[in-house]
Amino acid sequence: MIEMEEFNGEMESYSWIGGFHNLTRRKQADLSEKGGAQLLPSSNSDPKPNKLSRDLSIPQLLAIGVGSTVGAGVYVLVGTVAREQSGPALTLCFLISGVAAGLSAFCYAELASRCPSAGSAYHYSYICIGEGVAWLIGWALILEYTIGGAAVARGISPNLALFFGGQDNLPSFLARVQVPWLSIAVDPCAAILVLAVTALLCLGIKESSLVQVIVTAANVIVMLFVIIVGGYLGFKTGWQGYSVKGGYFPNGINGVLSGSATVFFSYIGFDAIACTAEEVKNPKRDLPWGIGLTLSLCCAIYMMVSVVIVGLVPYPAMDPDTPISTAFVENGMRWAMYVVSTGAILSLCASLLGAILPQPRIMMAMARDGLLPSYFEAVSQTTQVPVRSTVWTGVFAAALAFFMDVSQLAGMVSVGTLLAFTMVAVSILVLGYAPPDEASGPVFLQVPTEIKEYDRRRKTTYNIF
Repeated sequence: MIEMEEFNGEMESYSWIGGFHNLTRRKQADLSEKGGAQLLPSSNSDPKPNKLSRDLSIPQLLAIGVGSTVGAGVYVLVGTVAREQSGPALTLCFLISGVAAGLSAFCYAELASRCPSAGSAYHYSYICIGEGVAWLIGWALILEYTIGGAAVARGISPNLALFFGGQDNLPSFLARVQVPWLSIAVDPCAAILVLAVTALLCLGIKESSLVQVIVTAANVIVMLFVIIVGGYLGFKTGWQGYSVKGGYFPNGINGVLSGSATVFFSYIGFDAIACTAEEVKNPKRDLPWGIGLTLSLCCAIYMMVSVVIVGLVPYPAMDPDTPISTAFVENGMRWAMYVVSTGAILSLCASLLGAILPQPRIMMAMARDGLLPSYFEAVSQTTQVPVRSTVWTGVFAAALAFFMDVSQLAGMVSVGTLLAFTMVAVSILVLGYAPPDEASGPVFLQVPTEIKEYDRRRKTTYNIF
């Protein structure tokens, strides 16, 4: 009897270790080309999980990455950062932040090629760190993509208003409507666009990636227009923006560094490529190429656009809201304003698709691991996409975009992104020094076998009664 009491006391002393063990248990990395991973211990995993259609290659990945990254931010950040922080040295800000983003991109590229899964940073954290951190990262990414998609959608109607002569002239089903008794402005245009993108994603990854290729190509053409025509105007006018007082570094190195921190978030978006890992034909080859080419192309576009715009207009005179359009108007090309506004709308649409695309795949990955209801795990046999997760994502994002001004929540998106980037970097270190197939957790947290067996018997006895 005394021995039994001592055993019970020992079992209770280990109970907290068992709970912590569940939070630190990790997946076993599957380094095959098909991707995926098995949970340690593999208790209830499905041997034949629902599979997504492998239709993506490097061009589609590049379109998804560039479309998600080159959002409307570049149309605004150029003026804000140059005017308030960096001055003419804006190009260096984009270069420095591009190098910093490249470090994260390299981590994503290595993990995406070694452990390809739709879960992206959630999946990598589960493999390398543990279930508790993975659960936190998964919900941070869900929050990031939902709020980010809603914020992008609410930015489209103001740009559309330019073509109708102002917000008051927009069609009633597109114009924002102020609700006095709720103190909010509902945006039906944003909700309609979110639902339209959701319907497109439900059709299949091949169809949605084709639309993304077209929209992103049109957006890049607008960027090339800004670079080429703006460069011509710069040579014609003598690059007056570089002859202002204060020189190239009006605010010193501190202004350049603070500007680099601000424009860093204009590189966020390449992580969407990692979420499509299970839909890539050759993930080990194409994922690193897609991530690397995306970041390189975006960095080149940002730097060339900043060189041109800062040279056309002296930085103190830049319009912080519409710097690119204003630069062309002040140089006698008012018609170019409509081209730039078209590019802003296209970039917002591409960013919206890039924000809604990853979240259902993260929800599907979490449902596979039992961290979300299995309802979200289902993949349509017709379109081979997670339709249930996609519909729920679209409905929730559309509701946010319709009812809420999510600009105040935008900071939470940045927090989620930084948290994901940090955990991906930590995962690289863990994967190099403690491969997941060696142990499912720290040795001192392993629950003894006899305690596990006794706990199993006790639960079985309770179930009988």
